Amino acid sequence: MHFEHRREPILPLSRFVWRLARSLAIGLALVGVSLVVGIVGYRRLFGLSWIDAFVNASMILSGMGPLKSPQTFGAKLFAGLYALYSGLAVLAIAGIIFAPVLHRFLHYLHADPDEREPRSKKLSER
Repeated sequence: MHFEHRREPILPLSRFVWRLARSLAIGLALVGVSLVVGIVGYRRLFGLSWIDAFVNASMILSGMGPLKSPQTFGAKLFAGLYALYSGLAVLAIAGIIFAPVLHRFLHYLHADPDEREPRSKKLSER
């Protein structure tokens, strides 16, 4: 993602909303991919039904913990690795989603008082 430099004016609200929507879409896509990986892993290694695999993958990805304990070596290995991955993925996805908001806030704090309004608004006042 490209963010404007602190010497550049603050992004107009309409473009900021698009930036926020794009980061939200990227975050949701990553959640979807992570969920699919978990569902397939739970289905293949645990022998669970699709809905049970979905519930287990969702619970791990959300940080709640699994519903079914692994019985085989492969299932235990997958469950541990997926849990570690999920913990890191949640932090990374939250960073991707909230980065535009944090950047805009910090940019607003560093902007000159005259530069805090987008240029399009200033031009319309002339």
